[in-house]
Amino acid sequence: MANHVYCTYFDHNYLSRGLALYHSMQRHAPGSRLWVLCLSEECYRTLVALDLPDMIAVRLADFEAADAGVAATRAHRSTIEYYFTCTPAWMLFVLAREAGAEWVTYLDGDLYFFESPEKIYGELKDAAVAIIPHRFSSKLARLRKFGTYNVGWVGARNDSEGTAVISWWREKCIEWCHDYVDGDRFADQGYLDSFSRLFARVKVIDNVGANLAPWNIGNYRIDFRDHRVVIDAIVPLIFFHFQGVKKGWGWFIFNSHRVHRAPFSKIVRDHIYRPYVRELLAIEKAIKPVLQLPDARPHRRSAIVDIRQYLTSKVRNVGVRVLQLLDIATGRAFLVFRGTAY
Repeated sequence: MANHVYCTYFDHNYLSRGLALYHSMQRHAPGSRLWVLCLSEECYRTLVALDLPDMIAVRLADFEAADAGVAATRAHRSTIEYYFTCTPAWMLFVLAREAGAEWVTYLDGDLYFFESPEKIYGELKDAAVAIIPHRFSSKLARLRKFGTYNVGWVGARNDSEGTAVISWWREKCIEWCHDYVDGDRFADQGYLDSFSRLFARVKVIDNVGANLAPWNIGNYRIDFRDHRVVIDAIVPLIFFHFQGVKKGWGWFIFNSHRVHRAPFSKIVRDHIYRPYVRELLAIEKAIKPVLQLPDARPHRRSAIVDIRQYLTSKVRNVGVRVLQLLDIATGRAFLVFRGTAY
């Protein structure tokens, strides 16, 4: 497993999800190193205090000191846009420090492994870079404008060709990386569509058990057999992308299946989401003694606001609340009581 190194990033608000990713990987690919770019000082201090094996925590300031080109974009981008800008540069940072690694793979912090990722590498014998498609369901054709491929898994072989692709991606993200669609560009993600056109040895991962997600689960039949989740009766679930999982209303944990017009069967609830939600709750309880949160300060709205943006956000929030009420009523949401999800 040491030849396959992984990297991700998150802040203290995402700690439980990032640690769930780490623990799921250690269960199914023990000894795999996970580099974490800590997007807040609270995140860094907590991970250092936990001192977990095979996890390497890096301060955002130390990463920025090593890449002035990326750091210079921070003043001109929103927080999320800056994080997107960091993705390929963070991969290069790790590639430069993992000389013995065959592959360095970026993972989104809300992934969770149900089986070993090693079978994915069986597809990559001749590849220099590996990317993974969204596989949007037919109901979500409107989302194709955000790119054919998902940044949730981007792998680079630790050789000149793999590094060249990620270096090109870094340059493009420094040039433009914003949280809106502009032609064929969107954040760090739209650039993935150009990989195969510009570079050789780019492999699109075929295994549908990799990156099952709310936006594509509607394409498949999900079963639970022999203690494992299987897709279309034969393909084991390797990892799920838990995009959109969040707490709300004080007592509930919601998912994004209704937003993505995706099914949420009892099997999906009990054997995909329930293990993840319970692990999140256990992690939150375990890290509470060492997690140092920043002082809460009252938020003050600027005297000058974009009224249209403000009203749009208010309308959107009302829509989200309605969907959440529907999820509570139909059992799609998890009730959290005394640290347990029901």
